[in-house]
Amino acid sequence: MEQYTLNTAMLRIKEITEALEQNTFDLEMSMKLYEEGVHLISFCNTALNDARQRITELSQLPDEDEADED
Repeated sequence: MEQYTLNTAMLRIKEITEALEQNTFDLEMSMKLYEEGVHLISFCNTALNDARQRITELSQLPDEDEADED
């Protein structure tokens, strides 16, 4: 799978969803698109969880003002 950013992965998921909703592909192609979508959703979930973790860690750092008071 090519390298994606969160934004490009989400755009690709949208494209896949729209393509599958049109129901113009044979079963094999539909399954390939579905599988790609599942992988992209997993990628997005991981990226969002990583971002959430980083935000949590950053929010627990002392403020610079508080650090200067010590």
